[in-house]
Amino acid sequence: MNKLQTLSGLKIVITRPREQADNLAQRITQAGGQAILFPLLAIHPAADTTALNKQLARLKEFNLAIFISPNAVRYGMDAILATSGSSQILSKLKIAAMGPGSVQALREYGVHEVIAPQEKFDSETLLARPELQAVAGWKVMIFRGDGGRELLGETLKMRGAEVEYATCYQRSKPPVDISKLLVARPDAITVTSSEALNYFYELLDAQSKEIMFPTPLFVPHERIANSARKLGWQAVTLTQGGDEGLLSGLLAWANNSNS
Repeated sequence: MNKLQTLSGLKIVITRPREQADNLAQRITQAGGQAILFPLLAIHPAADTTALNKQLARLKEFNLAIFISPNAVRYGMDAILATSGSSQILSKLKIAAMGPGSVQALREYGVHEVIAPQEKFDSETLLARPELQAVAGWKVMIFRGDGGRELLGETLKMRGAEVEYATCYQRSKPPVDISKLLVARPDAITVTSSEALNYFYELLDAQSKEIMFPTPLFVPHERIANSARKLGWQAVTLTQGGDEGLLSGLLAWANNSNS
């Protein structure tokens, strides 16, 4: 890595949940930057697992399980593995995931055959996979947090599948002090979900918007980028997905800024 390909001296904000921020923070530090952890979402186990446990008791009846995030993998797989006969159930299920982070998380649980997009890691791209076209008569369980987009499930239903959502974790907005971020005067901010972006916006008053809106914002999805621009961010960069995509986008920006 030559001098122009580092983040030397740059302060980069990571807004992911704290337990998901370590790898990107390490990559930023290794590239010479300073990672500022400012989690805008907190992840918790589902408050009531009664419904989830009832669903998992019927998992052997399903054809396909979809995990929409690394958190869905972590909490969903832990719940599945706590179910009697889980290894036999998993061996008979088709498994799909939304992005590279979820695919990697599944590998850590020993699941290696995963239907997943190769680029643009979203519902639309997953739904375009050939394996998910002829699903009439299938039973599909979608592992996710509380709430979220309905496009994936609704489209599979239109194709003739029977769909259930398995809520295996929940999100919350942690209390944060925006003044600390304003004092830090970061050089760039990363945001990886629409929910985090909207919470960020809620925290800003007129004065803080003057500071934050010109700050380069790096996001891994076009939907988040469009939302950020509509809210008022002036310099939004769309990156590839995952930590690698965010880091590559940051390095390219730093390189162009120094050239």
